[in-house]
Amino acid sequence: MSENVRVLITEEEVEKRVREMGEEISRDYQGEAVHLVSVLKGGVFFTCELAKRLAVPVSLDFMSVSSYGDKTTSSGVVKVVKDLDEPIEGKNVLVVEDIVDSGRTLRYLLENLKSRGPKSLRLCTLLDKPERRVTDVHVDYTGFEIPDQFVVGYGLDYMQKYRNLPYVGVVELDG
Repeated sequence: MSENVRVLITEEEVEKRVREMGEEISRDYQGEAVHLVSVLKGGVFFTCELAKRLAVPVSLDFMSVSSYGDKTTSSGVVKVVKDLDEPIEGKNVLVVEDIVDSGRTLRYLLENLKSRGPKSLRLCTLLDKPERRVTDVHVDYTGFEIPDQFVVGYGLDYMQKYRNLPYVGVVELDG
């Protein structure tokens, strides 16, 4: 079986939208600092590009959560694989994610972070698949709403491949 990747969102479209999101977030946090929490692994590509476009003071930390284990479908049990390195109490926290689909893992993550006493807590995602949502998650900043297709690139992977593509593509399997 072979794979083809069809472009869904071009590199230019991604760059333009990330720049626009940076401007919007900078306006919303004007006069204040923002603490980005990048959700690993996929979110790191988007987080770095977004951070470069913010015109407010930025600090950064990383978190990794999993609800899959060794399976391809969610177990429903969320596990923190890598926690934050520093406290977020009193900070304006912006969780940066590559994609929001079912919302289960993010809901758990947001509740976990909220319990740590941030000044504010918002969610930013490059891609949103609202038709896949099974639990309510409020997304404050969305790059693109996309259909329910398996996407790669810009941090998203298929079996650890394609994360480094500068665009968002749809994986099509042949065979």
